[in-house]
Amino acid sequence: MDFIALLPALLNTWVILAILVVIFLRSAVKFVPQNTAYVIERFGKYHKTMEAGLNILVPFIDRLAYVRTLKEQAFDVPSQSAITRDNISLIVDGVLYIKVVDPVKACYGVDDYIFSVTQLAQTSMRSEIGRMELDKTFEERESLNTAIVSAINEAALPWGVQVLRYEIKDIDPPRSVLDAMERQMKAEREKRAVILESEGARQSEINVAEGNKQARVLAAEAERSEQILQAEGEAQAILAVAQAQAEALEVIGRTASTEEGQKAIQLDLAVKAIEAKKAIAKESSVVLLPDSQSSAAGVVAEAMSIINTLNAGKK
Repeated sequence: MDFIALLPALLNTWVILAILVVIFLRSAVKFVPQNTAYVIERFGKYHKTMEAGLNILVPFIDRLAYVRTLKEQAFDVPSQSAITRDNISLIVDGVLYIKVVDPVKACYGVDDYIFSVTQLAQTSMRSEIGRMELDKTFEERESLNTAIVSAINEAALPWGVQVLRYEIKDIDPPRSVLDAMERQMKAEREKRAVILESEGARQSEINVAEGNKQARVLAAEAERSEQILQAEGEAQAILAVAQAQAEALEVIGRTASTEEGQKAIQLDLAVKAIEAKKAIAKESSVVLLPDSQSSAAGVVAEAMSIINTLNAGKK
């Protein structure tokens, strides 16, 4: 009866012990997620940093003080006013990409590293824009972003935070400046249009002149080729005539050396003598020889005399 009476008390004791064990294990065993760091304090003082995986704490002595993510984080930088080198007021905002590289410094080096880095980004952006003219702020965004990142990293080094990138989202100048820029761009576009039109007209004239030049060159080349071909044709014709005359004289020479050739020559001379007499009969200054010689030799001799007389008269 005594054991049965004590059984509820024993069960309550075991239940309490089990609950205490669960509480102990729960507070002693910590599973740290990937890319996360747990900062542990012992008696209010920094003790260690737990990395990803299974970790053990001493209950009631060690305390989880801070949880810091090691992932890259993006934060909006609020819009702010900045004045350029040429005294133009701009409204600028951006995006800041940061990463915790030292959890201990991020916990104990600064109260709120996100707020601190954001404020530092704003001041650095105002400082960098103040060194540039308005046109450069639009043209050199990349160099402006790089300069801001360099300035922030130099100041945020004791905070255990690294700025990976800074991107300017919008740059809003005053309405009057926008109107002036629009007029300037319109004038620039009209200027480029006029230049392109003049360049096109110039190129067209050059192409026409070049075409005329090539046409004249081709015509001259054609005329020259034609003259060359004509001269070559005439030279070949002269050579052909000379060749024919030479061949004819050669044949005449071979024929003249024969008896029949001599007779043919005498006959030809006689015919020419008769024609010469007809021609001489028209000239009053020429005296005709008597016709007493009727032989072939006489006719030839007479023909030769008449031919010589004509030749002398031509001279």
